[in-house]
Amino acid sequence: MTGKYLLDTNIVIALFAKDENVLSQLKSAEEVFIPSIVLGELYFGANKSGRSKSNLARIEEFAAKNQIITIDGETARHYGQVKNDLRAKGKPIPENDIWIAALSRQHKYVLVTQDDHFSQVDGIETIKW
Repeated sequence: MTGKYLLDTNIVIALFAKDENVLSQLKSAEEVFIPSIVLGELYFGANKSGRSKSNLARIEEFAAKNQIITIDGETARHYGQVKNDLRAKGKPIPENDIWIAALSRQHKYVLVTQDDHFSQVDGIETIKW
């Protein structure tokens, strides 16, 4: 499997846990991107953990070795459309996930996630690893 992938937080956590399936899939990925939102979620988890110092160091190392994709004005436009579409369907998803979906849609990257609720978002392709 090849292509350009955007990793959701649960996939990065699985990577940190050395999940064999995730490690195997990453080897064949053409390009991998990490949303800045995912980094924020990881930092939150690290800060509230009992091992915050080592977890924060792991995130810093991870961020330095990966391509981080950030929000811009175009992302905000996609965010507004995605959030409104979900509202109209009566299918809300977590706020951070709307931003991640907006990045996926904007850049046409396949979103790698374990969350089923992304299937409610029009205009993105998701895959589970």
